[in-house]
Amino acid sequence: MKKALIYISLIFVFIFIYLLQSVFFVNFTIAGVMPNIVVILALFIGLFIGRSRGIIYGIIYGIFMDLWIGKNIGITSVCLAIVGIIGGTFDKNFSKDSRIVILLIGAFCTIVYEVLLYVLQGVFFQISVEVIPFLKILALETIYNIFIIIIIYPIMKNVGYEIESEIKGDKILTRYF
Repeated sequence: MKKALIYISLIFVFIFIYLLQSVFFVNFTIAGVMPNIVVILALFIGLFIGRSRGIIYGIIYGIFMDLWIGKNIGITSVCLAIVGIIGGTFDKNFSKDSRIVILLIGAFCTIVYEVLLYVLQGVFFQISVEVIPFLKILALETIYNIFIIIIIYPIMKNVGYEIESEIKGDKILTRYF
C-alpha cells in the first residue's frame, strides 16, 4: 500500500514541480533561462528508486510535458528516460551522501538532457542549429540547476533514503547485529 502511495505521490510531485517551474520560475530567469527542475526530479527517481522506475517516470513525465506544451509527443520522454537511466546507473556506482557527487551528476544530466533534446529537435523539426546561443543557454541552465540542487539536497537526500528503504526494502538482517 505504501508503495502505491509513493508512486502516486511522485505524479503529484511532478505536477507541483511543473507548475512551480512554469509559474514561479518564469519570474526568476537569468538572461531568459530558467532551471529545469523536472530533470532533477527524474535524476532523483533514478538515483533513489532505480533505473527501471527512472525510465518509466521519465517517459510519463515527458508525455505529460509534451501534452501540456503542445509539442509532438516523444522527444522529451526519451530525454527524461535517459536521465532516469543515468541516475539509476550512478546509483550503484557513486555515493549519494556526497553533495559534490550529486552536483556533478546533476550538471551532467542537465547537459545530456539539453544536448539530446536540441539534437532530436534539430533532426525531427529541422530547426536551425545555432551553437553559440545554445551553449550560453546550456551553461546558464546547468548553473541554475546546480544552485537548485544545492538548496534542495538535504530534503532530497532524506526523502530519497526513506523512499529507497520502502521501495527496495532493507536487505540487512537486523537480528544478527
